[in-house]
Amino acid sequence: MSIESECHKLLSRALDADESGQKELAIELYGQTVETILRIENRESREKLHRFAMQALERAEELKGIRKNVPPSQLSVPQGMATTHPVRSSASVASPVHSPKLEVSGSRQAYTSEEKKVLEHTSHINAKVYVPFMDIDLMEKFHFPIPFTDKEGKLELAPKQKRDFVQWARVSELCENPQLIAGDHADFYSIRQTVVSDCSFVASLAVASLYEKKFKRRILTSIIYPRNSRDEPIYNPSGKYSIRMHVNGIPRKVVIDDYLPLGRYNQLLCSYSSNKSEFWVSLLEKAYMKLMGGYDFPGSNSNIDLHALTGWIPERASIRTKESDFNADAVFNRLREGLSAGRCLVTVATGDLTDAEAERTGLVSTHAYAVLDMREVDGVKLLQLKNPWSHLRWRGNYSELDVNHWTVELQQQLGYDPKLAANYDNGVFWIDYHSILNFFDVFYLNWDPALFQYTYCIHQSWSAGVGPTKDAYNVGDNPQFSLTVPAGKGSVWILLTRHITTIEDFRENREYITVLVYKNNGKRVYYPSDPPPYIDGVRINSPHYLCKIRLDPASVRKYTLVISQYEKSATIYYSLRAYCRDKFELKQIDNRFQTVENLNGEWKGRTAGGCPNHPQTYKNNPLYRLHIGPKDTSQLVVELRGPKVYQVGLELTVVSLEDPDVTAPFISQSTGSYRSGFCVLDLEAIPAGVYQLRPSTFLPDQESPYFLKVKSTTNCVIEKLN
Repeated sequence: MSIESECHKLLSRALDADESGQKELAIELYGQTVETILRIENRESREKLHRFAMQALERAEELKGIRKNVPPSQLSVPQGMATTHPVRSSASVASPVHSPKLEVSGSRQAYTSEEKKVLEHTSHINAKVYVPFMDIDLMEKFHFPIPFTDKEGKLELAPKQKRDFVQWARVSELCENPQLIAGDHADFYSIRQTVVSDCSFVASLAVASLYEKKFKRRILTSIIYPRNSRDEPIYNPSGKYSIRMHVNGIPRKVVIDDYLPLGRYNQLLCSYSSNKSEFWVSLLEKAYMKLMGGYDFPGSNSNIDLHALTGWIPERASIRTKESDFNADAVFNRLREGLSAGRCLVTVATGDLTDAEAERTGLVSTHAYAVLDMREVDGVKLLQLKNPWSHLRWRGNYSELDVNHWTVELQQQLGYDPKLAANYDNGVFWIDYHSILNFFDVFYLNWDPALFQYTYCIHQSWSAGVGPTKDAYNVGDNPQFSLTVPAGKGSVWILLTRHITTIEDFRENREYITVLVYKNNGKRVYYPSDPPPYIDGVRINSPHYLCKIRLDPASVRKYTLVISQYEKSATIYYSLRAYCRDKFELKQIDNRFQTVENLNGEWKGRTAGGCPNHPQTYKNNPLYRLHIGPKDTSQLVVELRGPKVYQVGLELTVVSLEDPDVTAPFISQSTGSYRSGFCVLDLEAIPAGVYQLRPSTFLPDQESPYFLKVKSTTNCVIEKLN
């Protein structure tokens, strides 16, 4: 049966169930219809089924009570339809249970067609489709007469798992009375990492579950379905679970069964809880590993993992003790205050350690640790960490082996008995901040989005063929956005997220991205250093880059944001999200030009006349006549590209205007200082008329080809005069 026939059959069954009043079955079948269409690999086929999926999705939401009801008889099985995606309001996307909903800053509610294409393209991750997590997913069917088996098959095992693997076993086969969570909260002490190389993910589980216990707010267990009447995740005898994870710009649905890998000694070959009857650790890990392409995981970092689990804002704080601008005390205080107030989650990772250092310190090279607590007692800064392995601890100052620093008073203040701790290695230990600075490389932070009231997000793509390979001379073709913030104090946080769709990309991660911020009144920037960037972002190969714009009430409140890559080698898909305590406007700078002309020219012999400093030869440079109109005014952009070894410039001169009563805004306008290989004229409100354009090099007799691009928001006819 073809995929189109399958879709027609599913929709017909959904309509039958809908007409007969079988609400839950109809919702499930409508959802299956949408998912089936999303899994179609051929784009043309998906687009043929566009309206098909839209009807199924809207009717499912009507049954849920999200939209005004429309009788199912008004639905039909149409000839075709493409993927649809949720609108920006809360009407479609399931609101996170664990976090207050941020208001959307801006009036536009629906995704643009370009955004839909981006989100649809990046829903295909590691050869599987992960659809947006919708409100209708809260009504998903989880109970079946026969235990659920994931139709996408078993996960690929890591080499260390394969060595000892015996079989896949269901949770119900591993103990008599399985539970998802034993007790009234997920216990971070119980988490055990095994042979899967996902220490950053397991550390993320630890800090998120500790947060739930400490602040009585479900930021982690709220993403697991099914749930009971108290909105708590529960064990499902049918073996089906749905996990909501923030991936590639939006929350997405990851469906798993409860088969877990078992070893030759009847041991789980995945992370697990030391409480043998609970399975939240193993199932959350399985969902994340499925998303990442299998248990053969190349490793990550905790702010990527925690963002996927919680949606909290990721930030990277490098430990740069050798750099003069690094303020260690300020970093400690900011992290401690955020952690103690429940505003952020923190992990810390070691760098490369020699075998001798690892043996002496008890630390693991390039390993993530959960930060459970941060204290300052009598001037001593201390951190409590947890090794995801749940064994192997720090052996230096303030470890349980240290007999010099643990005073009775300090033990009382921290509620810690090193003698008692020495008898049981659970991977939890205290370490002084000075040792952190010596042996660790970076703190990974995730901040609560509820710190802000407003947010707005744009999803875009950037073709590898647009603009020069590097941003050394020209950023005019880079994606750019204007950000307008009203009067007030505080800051705007800008999160750039590059979408990743294959494990190879995640493993290699060769794309270096950043956000550059200019005080350019929200207008397009062409030269990377003119004006100099207000914030010159560091290009990093992490999927997330966070930029913080501190607001000064007396300064410019309209900014230009420029997306930048170290070197453009492939088309990238990304989301740009802003957070602020006040309303703001974020929009793409996307000038629509009616005329775009590309011209090739050459300075050669007599026409290589140099700049106006050489009046006898300057007039011999190539000359173009531009007829601009019929609109009264238009925007004109002229770009000149030449060899980088030459300094180049442009001059535009008014010849005549269509309206004799209009005063010309200038007699002539130039690009000013001559620049290496590239310059641009960007002029607004140009009156209709005739103009002359002259490109030149700084010195005479500099021969070479050149390229002109002329863009106008009205009609522009170009003649070459010499």
